[in-house]
Amino acid sequence: MPWENNGGGGGRNTGGPWGQAPGGGGGPRRPGGGNTPNLEDILNRGRDQFRGGIPGGRWALVGGVLALVAFWGLNSIYTIDPQEVGVELRFGTPKPELSLPGLHFHLWPVETVERVVTTVNQTQIGVADASGTARSSASGDGLMLSGDQNIVNVQFSVFWAINDPVQYLFNVRDQESMVRFAAESAMREVVGRRPAQDIYSDDRSGVSTEVLTITQSILQSYGLGVNVSQVLIENAGPPAEVIDAFNEVQRARQDETRLQEEARSYANTLLGDARGRAAALREDAAAYTNRVVQEATGEAERFNAVYAEYVNSPEVTRKRLFLETMEEVLGGSEKVLIENDQNGQGVIPYLPLPELRSGAQSTQTTGN
Repeated sequence: MPWENNGGGGGRNTGGPWGQAPGGGGGPRRPGGGNTPNLEDILNRGRDQFRGGIPGGRWALVGGVLALVAFWGLNSIYTIDPQEVGVELRFGTPKPELSLPGLHFHLWPVETVERVVTTVNQTQIGVADASGTARSSASGDGLMLSGDQNIVNVQFSVFWAINDPVQYLFNVRDQESMVRFAAESAMREVVGRRPAQDIYSDDRSGVSTEVLTITQSILQSYGLGVNVSQVLIENAGPPAEVIDAFNEVQRARQDETRLQEEARSYANTLLGDARGRAAALREDAAAYTNRVVQEATGEAERFNAVYAEYVNSPEVTRKRLFLETMEEVLGGSEKVLIENDQNGQGVIPYLPLPELRSGAQSTQTTGN
């Protein structure tokens, strides 16, 4: 042994590497003096102990093997929850088939499993303050420039779910941030093409639909493996610094709309009245026309009838016409003239009954 050749004087050294014979004296063995065991003794004692066998014998070995098998089985059996799917990896490479909810087995540690939640996720962009007005976060992700050069503060949410777990796990590292960045980019693009009033109230549904389409297209190009189901604009308004001026403008627009509606209502009232009067005048004119035509028709028929009688007996007809005309002319006269001869004799005195009647009526009225 090399330790036995380290003695001095070239002779055989039986005292170990420190030049002292073993067994010489009591006390602890340490370098420099007194009974230090050599390496060969230590190895011999260890070999004798292992030659005696494992403590407990064969049953201890069997128990150790069973413990290892149980530990391996516990790590090889796994459970997938109802809202999850599992992707098994063999040496880090994903298998094509997915693990559906339930109990599954894989060869651990050669194979591992990654769990993916398939429920709908919500990513919020922009933060609402206590009053409900949208304001930007520290990164300013809610502040956007509209097509009419106005700053719009938009708070919206993106609802998405995983439809390809393999792509979701291995194509992009920070998946939720990718959804956030894609949705924010799409919203900025759409808002930049539209006037601010569309985002405030006029066409929110159209803006949401367009943002959803663009966001889905971006995420598909990156192979993220998610499906965007809805983009909901929760609040949109101007920045807090100009909210008072914006409210004044909104009130002015509301007043303008109210006055326009009142003017339209008044105009419709006047127009309705004018149309009613015009319709009444047209009806009166039509009635007058009909009456005049009917009277003229009757007079013409009467004249024709009289003419027919006149043709048959002209003298009698002429006299009858004269008498009827004089009756019509003198019917309202209060004087009666009787012609007897040329000297005016034979006038019969008569009581002025009309004057007496008029006097009696006047007296009765005065007495009342």
